[in-house]
Parts: sequence; C-alpha cells; structure tokens
Amino acid sequence: MRKNWRFVFQDNQFFSECLPCTLELFYNFINSAQVAWKIATRQEIDEAIAKGLSLDKWTLRSDFQQFCLRRDAMPRSGEAFMKLSIAEKLLQWTNWLKMSLPCFVFAASEFDLVPVNDKWGNPVLDEKGQQMMRRRRQLKGIHLSGLFMFDADKLTVNPYDIYLRTTVPEFPWQVRLAHNTSSGHGLRLVCELRPELGNIADNQICLARDLGLMGMIGSTGKPVVDDSCIDASRISYAPRHQDIYFIDEANLF
Repeated sequence: MRKNWRFVFQDNQFFSECLPCTLELFYNFINSAQVAWKIATRQEIDEAIAKGLSLDKWTLRSDFQQFCLRRDAMPRSGEAFMKLSIAEKLLQWTNWLKMSLPCFVFAASEFDLVPVNDKWGNPVLDEKGQQMMRRRRQLKGIHLSGLFMFDADKLTVNPYDIYLRTTVPEFPWQVRLAHNTSSGHGLRLVCELRPELGNIADNQICLARDLGLMGMIGSTGKPVVDDSCIDASRISYAPRHQDIYFIDEANLF
C-alpha cells in the first residue's frame, strides 16, 4: 500500500529529483557533518566580517580559492567578481555553501513526473529505450501536503523567544517543525495550513500577526516574513540538529 508522504526533499536544489522524505533521511541530513560545517562556516564568516577580524582562516582554504577561480572564469560576471573585496567574495562563497545544502519542500507531498531531455531538448532514454521521467520541482506539478513554511530572518530578537510564543496553550496554529535558520538570526516554522484563512500568503500574514511580528523591521507594518515563501514549491534548507527547537515526528512522517 502506497504511503502518503507529508513532504519531499532534494539532495541539491539545482539538479536533484524531488523524492519522499522519511524520518531516517531527515535525521541523516540534520546530523550530517557536511551540513554542520557549511552552516557553522557561514555564521563564523559573518561574525568575523562584522567584527573586523582576520579572514585568513578562510581565504587560505583550497575550496574557497577554487570557488574564486570558477567565478573569475565566468564569461559575464567574472570581471566584476575579481573587483570585489575579500570580504565580499567570502560572503558570496558562504551564500553558495548555503544554496548547496540539501533542502525540503514542506508544502509538497509529491511532484508530477516530467520527461527528461538533454541540453538540446532531445528525449533521454533508459536502457530499455523508454523516455526517462523524473519528479522535478515545478509549481504546476505540485501535490499540496497541507503544510506551509513561515520564514522570518534577520530578527532583532532571539528567534527562540519568538518560537516560545507558539508553545502557549491558546496558540491557534499546529506547529510541526521549528528551527533556527542557517544565518543564526531567523526562525523557520512549518505549520498546518488553515484553509479558512485563505492561501499560503494569507496564512503567513495571520501567523506573523499571532507571533507579534507585524512591522518589526522598519515602519511599513508588513509582516517579517520572506515573501518568496508564498510559493508552494519554495525550498527550506536543512538545519543542523542543534538548531531544531521542536519537531512533531508523528505528524511529519
């Protein structure tokens, strides 16, 4: 009997297929030494730049130097990259490290199969001569899971203190996952969608209001939430185990 998965994952957002995420796979990701290193490196470099500390620890790394060589060689942006400061180059590197993290699509229980074509648009065939198919992260082929993601970054308060507001008995949202973001300054919540409130964007605004996050940054009165998260196919980068505040395993897997 086919299991109804709650959400899917990608090893890499740029080329990996979207596949069902099991409890075992999820813990493999959040306990991964590579995931931990990428997140820690991003936070350490951000802190060092902010405090004006030495950056030699990272500029001497071969993987950073290889990253710079690849960027220098890019036909359109290479010249502009070479003119950046060391700090700016390191920030681009840490952003690339973040974007190479494994990721989840919580709003999707599945994506439709689509044909695989080569770079010239020709069908790619398997060993039996049949058209190869794969599950790609395309909004038009999404099967909604009933979950949605709320992402509030660059908070001026401790993200954990905001999370604690979800734990009071009268809080009207079913939170399934809560964790700090890779920047160290954000809160990501995965909640059950409340259809009576509207679509994902509507739910995010209502959740921001219930969390007391309306207009925290600036004076616009807008919710402190990543606008791109209104896209149901939006990815969520894997956190480290130590960054997870709460997980409801029974309702996520």
